Amino acid sequence: MLKTILKLLLSVFFLWALAYPFMQSNEQEVEEQTTGEQPKKVKKKEKPLHNVTLPKFSEFADVKEKKQAFFDFIRPHVEAENKKILQQRAKLEIARMMLEYNEPLEKKQQRDIVNILKAYGLPETVNTLILSQALRRVDIIPKELALMQAANESAWGTSRFARIGLNFFGQWCYSKGCGMVPRRRNTGAAHEVAAFKSVRAAVSSYFRNINTHSAYKDLRLIREDLRRQQKPIAATALTHGLMSYSERGEAYIEELNTMINQNRAYFDE
Repeated sequence: MLKTILKLLLSVFFLWALAYPFMQSNEQEVEEQTTGEQPKKVKKKEKPLHNVTLPKFSEFADVKEKKQAFFDFIRPHVEAENKKILQQRAKLEIARMMLEYNEPLEKKQQRDIVNILKAYGLPETVNTLILSQALRRVDIIPKELALMQAANESAWGTSRFARIGLNFFGQWCYSKGCGMVPRRRNTGAAHEVAAFKSVRAAVSSYFRNINTHSAYKDLRLIREDLRRQQKPIAATALTHGLMSYSERGEAYIEELNTMINQNRAYFDE
């Protein structure tokens, strides 16, 4: 009797062992059917690198309203920078005139001049030659040109670099972590797109770039020549000194001039 029971138990165990893999497979299959859907990838929203509340330029349905909002947002910073530059320029012109007439500069006046020279990357020796070089750099950028470059480079304030890093002028930087890494940066390239904490800082950086970088020496020479001829510093004249600003070269300049002419109605509003 005992022997018969053991044979029966062994038969049951043997049958269970044969069936177990299929039972396991079915359980896994059911589990896969219930949980096998691939989770949808949620695109992580990139956080701004600043605390500035920007107008939602991409949400404007009316083109004129969008342009007006963009110009109203950027224009005050451009005008403030030009005002500061004109004040610096006046100090340089007075100092140069005094030196030409052998008049000594006051200590505060001397300090102010040295600070200006330092800010524009010039030798800190105060003489008529250096001051003349400084006046070539310390000069305005017409607001029409600055505004249209901002609009062009930032896609009217909607680009990733404008939204995340307040970079409205497409400016690069070259130290790791200085800004935002372009998504389509070439292999081996090390540049980043600069990020700023304020709109004024972005505008100031753009002015400094145009007024000091060797790539824009031609623009400064055109501007100096207009001064010498006592002609207005026209935006469309200065664009010809921006050949190095974009890889598109002449096409970029033509586009800027077209944009300037098409948007004149907005510049003084």
